[in-house]
Amino acid sequence: MPRRRRIIVGISGASGAIYGIRLLESLEVAGVETHLIVSPDAERTILTETRYNMEQVCGLASVNYEHSNVGGAVASGSFLSDGMVIAPCSIKTMSAVAHSYNDNLLVRAADVCLKENRKLVLMVRETPLHLGHLRLLTELAETGAVILPPMPAFYHLPQSIEDIVNQTVGKVLDQFGVRHDLFRRWNGEVAEEQRTVKPQLIKGWKVK
Repeated sequence: MPRRRRIIVGISGASGAIYGIRLLESLEVAGVETHLIVSPDAERTILTETRYNMEQVCGLASVNYEHSNVGGAVASGSFLSDGMVIAPCSIKTMSAVAHSYNDNLLVRAADVCLKENRKLVLMVRETPLHLGHLRLLTELAETGAVILPPMPAFYHLPQSIEDIVNQTVGKVLDQFGVRHDLFRRWNGEVAEEQRTVKPQLIKGWKVK
């Protein structure tokens, strides 16, 4: 009998905790088993940036782990998974993964995915990036990680912040072949209903 799909989700302390939360919601809808690790800094960010509390976020995952529990199941390559996403991924966490500095379960689980040739997607959330950041990101790409920063697209004419978040989360799901309808895919032309969308202002930027 085939194993249920299983993805490890890490949420680090970078701004953009909503990406990790929306990813958990989407994976739950898709029937994917999720194993969640939230860093202490991420707990603070979640409370600062979102309407969710930690009980609600943890309730979205199939299994939860303590950040400090380096002996958790996901710390071993013998624990089978389809890979891992860190959303968002702070520069601190990215640097630790690049150097295999496995002093917590979040980084250890990511390192395991790399050594086992499993998918590791890093939603690195920082700007601007200096040369040191870029060199580490290059090393990670060479090691096998997928660098997927939250860069919004506008061809689908987003009308809200949720639309922008969904488009990036959808790109993550695409990496794992998880079906979703989070955004309208580009097919070479703008759909008629999009042409008739009334322009709106999103914090001073006009969406045509």
